[in-house]
This record gives sequence, structure tokens and C-alpha cells, in this order.
Amino acid sequence: MNSVKINPRTRKPKRTAYHHGDLRQQLLTVAEQIILERGVDGFTLREAARRAGVSPAAPAHHFKDAKGLLTEVALLGFREFGAELEAADQAGGADPARRLRLQAIAYVNFALKHPARFQLMFRDDKHDNANEEFKKVAAHSYRVLEGAIRAAANVPPGEELTPRSHGLLLAAWSMVHGFSHLALGRGLRGPGQAPLTKAAMLNSLLPLMLEYLPSSI
Repeated sequence: MNSVKINPRTRKPKRTAYHHGDLRQQLLTVAEQIILERGVDGFTLREAARRAGVSPAAPAHHFKDAKGLLTEVALLGFREFGAELEAADQAGGADPARRLRLQAIAYVNFALKHPARFQLMFRDDKHDNANEEFKKVAAHSYRVLEGAIRAAANVPPGEELTPRSHGLLLAAWSMVHGFSHLALGRGLRGPGQAPLTKAAMLNSLLPLMLEYLPSSI
């Protein structure tokens, strides 16, 4: 009778690093890592799959394509972004100028806390523009800022913004958004100077800029 020898050193096949149920979240996580390292334009779905330890075709089970995955990352960003802007707006009470300033601080704080999401959120060319949930959440963030502008310009909800109040909205948004990008790109320093710390940007430079933030017309 033939006997079969079992090699005690034979190992069972290794399990994959992530269970199927974890893959969606893992892909979102590695997508942010790739954006931080390579920028939005350096992201590829193949690299995300490689880092998640799955085949290049596996992400399609959760996201249709690269835009689908990036849209979900941006959606996560806009959800938290909108909630933080809304909390800041409410903390400002009935004072439009205070509402705008607290929103501005929340805006910059979010960008510094979530640089990958922030870079991606405003890149329309990387989003699935047919995603209704994404459009709804992104529009909410814009309406929070617009609400403070309406209060400053005395334009009731439902009424069309006047050219001047629309200009105020664009001015406030551009200032804070531009500051955020400069902060992320380490542009807030003079030639030969060391990069500023997050605390210095938030506690020293940001208050200087906020002195020029338009609050009324």
C-alpha cells in the first residue's frame, strides 16, 4: 500500500491581506495616500489595486472606474467639509462678519487636515459628474458660504444675488481658497525662509488675511 508523506513544513496558502468586505475602505485609504505622494494627476487605479493587494480588476466590484473611486474620496471630503463650515457658521451667530471669519478658519483647517481630499474636491475633471449624491453634498458646502454672504449683503434666501453681492461671494471664497493652496504648497514664506508651521499659518498669517476679508457691501 502506497503511503503519502506529508511535509510538516508545507504551509497553507497565505490569505489575502484584506477581506472582500474591507476592500472598499482600503481602496479609499490608499487613494488618498497616492494623491498625497503623487498629486491628483499621479493617481492610477492600477496603483491603488496594487497597494490594496488585489488584482487590477478588483476595484470594479466597488467602483466603476478611477473616476468612481476618486469621486467617493471627494465625496467623503465634502461631507466633512460642509459639516465643519456649517458648525463654524452657526458659531458665528447673527454677525455676518464673524460667520465669514469662522468659516474661513474652518476652511483652512480642513485643507491642512485633509490635503489629499482638498486637492481632489475641486478637480471637476477627476469626478463622476453624473453622481447625484456628490453634486448634492458639494452644493451644500457652497450654500453655507453663500448664506453668510447673503446676511452680509442683506439679500434674503430665494432672491437672486446682486452683482455686488456675488462679487463679495467670489472675493471671500477666492481669498480663503487661495490661502489654503498657498499653505499646502508652502508658498507662505519669503525667499530663503524655512517653511512655516501649521500653528504659525493659522495663528499668525491667517488672522492677518482675515482683516481684509470683505464682510459687507
